[in-house]
Amino acid sequence: MKFTCAIDINTNIKSVSEAFLNPDNLKHYQDGFKSKTLISGSTGHEGAKSKMVYEKLELIETIIKNDLPNEFIGLYEHKHMTNTMTVRFKELDANKTRYTSLIEYTKFNGFVIKIIAKLFPGMFKKQVQKWLNQFKIFVESENV
Repeated sequence: MKFTCAIDINTNIKSVSEAFLNPDNLKHYQDGFKSKTLISGSTGHEGAKSKMVYEKLELIETIIKNDLPNEFIGLYEHKHMTNTMTVRFKELDANKTRYTSLIEYTKFNGFVIKIIAKLFPGMFKKQVQKWLNQFKIFVESENV
């Protein structure tokens, strides 16, 4: 399953990419986020592995590529699913940035999650778009 979400943010591209990369900001726009702990590598750099803890799930993030503000690619592994996320920021003008996120689920483990993904694929996209919307609100209100 593969889908794209996007949003325009009324802030410059440098501020948007810095806000995205700062793990302290995750609690402001990702519901249920509790912590992000580095397991190996250097924070924010290619090859870095981190454990991300949410109220209802834990996953491992591996940074595949970090060339922000141009592109960020992360691999996210959970016991029930694996996906990659490719993020791109595009400067629309001096104070407007388009944030595009391409998500590709590459593996679903377990009968229930496979059925959910098959019957309700829109729910995955809806969650990602919600987080983009919340990120926009956070960045614009903070003037980061």
